Amino acid sequence: MAEGFSHVSPRALVLSPLLLAMLVSRPVRADEGPTPLEDNRRITTGYIQLAGSFQALLDPDFQPGGTSGVRPNWFGFAPHASHEAGKGMFNAALARHLLDMARGQPSLSVAGALDRLGLTGTLRLSVEQLSLELVLQGLPTDPATALGALTTGMNGQALADPRTLLTTASRLASLYWSAPGVHPLDKAEAVVRTLERTLHEGNVAIFADIGGAANAYLDWRQSAGAVTPERVLGDFQLPGARPEETRLAYAYALAHMHDTPRPHVFDTLFPGMDGRSLVVAAFALYERARLSGEPGEREALIGVANNYLAWREQHDAVQVAFTPATARTDEVSRPEVMRAMTPMLVVHFGTLEWTLADYAYGQPERDGNVLTAPPTEYGWATFWERWEPILDSFEGGYGEPEALWVMPGPLEDPF
Repeated sequence: MAEGFSHVSPRALVLSPLLLAMLVSRPVRADEGPTPLEDNRRITTGYIQLAGSFQALLDPDFQPGGTSGVRPNWFGFAPHASHEAGKGMFNAALARHLLDMARGQPSLSVAGALDRLGLTGTLRLSVEQLSLELVLQGLPTDPATALGALTTGMNGQALADPRTLLTTASRLASLYWSAPGVHPLDKAEAVVRTLERTLHEGNVAIFADIGGAANAYLDWRQSAGAVTPERVLGDFQLPGARPEETRLAYAYALAHMHDTPRPHVFDTLFPGMDGRSLVVAAFALYERARLSGEPGEREALIGVANNYLAWREQHDAVQVAFTPATARTDEVSRPEVMRAMTPMLVVHFGTLEWTLADYAYGQPERDGNVLTAPPTEYGWATFWERWEPILDSFEGGYGEPEALWVMPGPLEDPF
């Protein structure tokens, strides 16, 4: 393996209703059935298809496989976010492979362990740096390198701040020592397993929820005849959505679409509202944007619709994967795993790159302590610590909309 991840050319995998049903109903476990990366390939491809379908509504000049200068719909961001989750699952596969090899023959050094994974060049440097720091904190060579490998392909530059490096190593070491099992390799594998399951379950949960609603909407739209926002609000049925709530959310968006900042604190604006009502309102807003003859209004409507869908995605759909009601006995703390990984988070929106570190350094000091690095003050499993960064990442995409249409290819299992 060289500098990056293994990719193959994008394939035309049609996401049928049967396949969607399989993803929704199948037990979400990383150790049986299709692998997490196999699910991720199907989900990312499904998002690409949905992105094109919705963008064609908003931009009559858009062609599948082409680009659009119109503000991207939420599904235009989704393939890239799904792909980054897939990279995390890819990293977990690397780490597990190293642990499996170590059960047969332990590595003599961190360098030797990384050689086994074929990591070279700049991709290797930050992983090696973190792995060596974990050894200094008392972890054996292979467990330390396996946990370091979880950051492969992430924003390794974040670790150039020694405060971030030390905090990240300390958090990973703490997770290792708290992990179930006695053998060092078993303890490291519990950390790896936790990250993989968290990303996998979140990936499936979001697609089942938002992707399922989108497929249902497009099916309804195809047979509905002339579609207007009012018809969406009155006729499209999404289980759990309430007509009075969808109308309230839609009317609020029309009245406040030009607000700065864009409406986003929806638990305060709409207390008690079901997130699925926001989804229906978002579809109605896309239809209103489609019919708008004024570019500024169209862009504003798309922005609020995207926030509605993102709220449902982050506040409702994915949160259960980050903070499940019952912790599994063969895992470590999911929120703490995500907190350890958060400083290195990066998302490539086509040709654009957004990093949590760049965002964090640009914000006011959160804890008033100069001894803590700003990126370490966020934990992705906590909704309110990821919500504003996610909205910030959207703004970058709005600034260069055509960049998002350089879609990612599917990730293959590395071994």
